[in-house]
Amino acid sequence: MQRIYEPEDLLQANLLINMLANEGVQAHLQGADLVGGMGELPALGLLAIWTQDEDVQKAVDLIQGYEQA
Repeated sequence: MQRIYEPEDLLQANLLINMLANEGVQAHLQGADLVGGMGELPALGLLAIWTQDEDVQKAVDLIQGYEQA
């Protein structure tokens, strides 16, 4: 597995995880359980989206398309 993206918050993280799943890319969110202790403050790099090695390029391309939209 490879770390491919650091979302800004849980909302963006869940949006991206669902988008990737809809495109057939299995992704895992790391750090979601750590964010709650910080309240409304930014996650400060605690969140990370990981995916399988074979899906990295597809996932990165999809996330880049999301950011450009």
